[in-house]
Amino acid sequence: MSSADLAAFSWNAAREHLDLFGSLGLCLGFVGGMMPRRSLILVTSAACSACFALHFLQLGAQTGTAMCLVSVMQSLVAARWIGPDSRAAWVAPLFLASSLVALGLTLATWNGWPSACAGLGSLLATTARLQGNAQAMRRVFLGASSCWVIHNTLVGSVFGLTCDLLTITALVIALVRGGAAKPVSQPATAVSPIGPLPGAA
Repeated sequence: MSSADLAAFSWNAAREHLDLFGSLGLCLGFVGGMMPRRSLILVTSAACSACFALHFLQLGAQTGTAMCLVSVMQSLVAARWIGPDSRAAWVAPLFLASSLVALGLTLATWNGWPSACAGLGSLLATTARLQGNAQAMRRVFLGASSCWVIHNTLVGSVFGLTCDLLTITALVIALVRGGAAKPVSQPATAVSPIGPLPGAA
């Protein structure tokens, strides 16, 4: 049996079970939005994207598959080399290059509106991963997930659509919870109702 025959046999044996990856991606997408730390959000997101790359491959959604593979790389890099106060110097050029690759893949696999939504979703997700703050990242991910809702509706991915709706729900919950957890800042000094004290210029 040649390598090509073995690859074809393996693909035919596995393709019927690839919806398992859709199911797993769905679970990971929801869990990712609820993760407490930025690095955990990104690692879970990478695993989710890997699952959906296989799921979209089965559906023939080539742009979605390509965007998910770019997402895996970006998420892992962002988890390791982007922090709240620092970013490796080579990360921004890498993300720019991967965005250009994503644009090229979008055009190469163009399929109308599904491709446009996948491409825009990928661009917004790239912007989200560059954020050093978890709440800022969640806000931009909301826009990316909204684009994927349209993509998954158009390509008929029930798993993808369900995942996106759960992810949006989880992101909103985490954003509200994070906003409520902020301590109320107190003024540093009390202001005198009769004006500043003498000499306090």
